Amino acid sequence: MTRKTIDEVLDEARTHLQRLGPEQARDAAAAGALLIDIRSDHQREADGVVPGAIYFPRNVLEWRCDPSSEGYDPRVDSVDRPLIVMCNEGYASSLAAVSLQELGFANATDLDGGFQAWRAAGLPVEPL
Repeated sequence: MTRKTIDEVLDEARTHLQRLGPEQARDAAAAGALLIDIRSDHQREADGVVPGAIYFPRNVLEWRCDPSSEGYDPRVDSVDRPLIVMCNEGYASSLAAVSLQELGFANATDLDGGFQAWRAAGLPVEPL
């Protein structure tokens, strides 16, 4: 097996995504997409949260979303529902969204630029 750099892995992952900008993510969530925040507790405490986003720590994301998992969260109510993964700056979320696609969530994608892009766009943020 040939070694890849993380940049190569990230570029490859993003070929499978139709990434959304902050306003697109806001509109998609208003239309029924589920916005999933995978940032660390520290980042959420420091910067706040997006109203209406649900929180799944990155290390349990797949278990919360997979309906066959004992750790499944029923707020992820359909593999057909669009899922938008949000990390802090839009890197880890790309890898996470592709992982969700592998679990059958064909409409999984991520927020380009992550929470920081959301906040910079002047979209709603509230304290944790």
